[in-house]
Amino acid sequence: MTATYTFDVFASLDGYGTYSGDGDWGGYWGKQGPELLDHRLASFDTPHRMVFGATTFRQFVEMLATSTEESEVRDPWVTRMRSMPMTVVSSTLEGPVDWPDATVVAGDGVEIVARLKEESDVPLRSHGSLSLNWALMAAGLVDRLQVTIFPVITGRTGTEPVLGGADDFDLELLEHRTLDGDIQELVYRPTLHVRRR
Repeated sequence: MTATYTFDVFASLDGYGTYSGDGDWGGYWGKQGPELLDHRLASFDTPHRMVFGATTFRQFVEMLATSTEESEVRDPWVTRMRSMPMTVVSSTLEGPVDWPDATVVAGDGVEIVARLKEESDVPLRSHGSLSLNWALMAAGLVDRLQVTIFPVITGRTGTEPVLGGADDFDLELLEHRTLDGDIQELVYRPTLHVRRR
């Protein structure tokens, strides 16, 4: 039996994952509330193996290194995620890395994740790591696309469209929920769109 793989990403309503230095939003675009944070923590109750690309991994390491215990970067779900085993797909990172149980694996991300899906006895999950996950979706390796949409439009300051580099996909809605009144979590099964002839 192959392990399931979830591509988990945060986005503004207009589809951006981050914002430029001109934005003053802060983490979660300043919209997080207790329901979101409790739900995120509960979603990491069961064991997972995390899978990150090098850029997202570096960003997390840097954010955690420069944060304080009271900052939102160290929310309990992030702390729990950090305690899980992680595979970092990278040809540029060299060990040792500042993460409790991280393994850096060089090579083709699609091949690495296909192998992990066959070998892992726990589900696989990735947060961010956009270009890696676009490639994994195109290869049919993403079982669940979990998009948490925050109630903001970042038309002027948004950068990094979370799905802007992906191929065309049909989506089957598996789950949906509203958190803190106006944050939407949507979980889909993506299937590569077959063009009609």
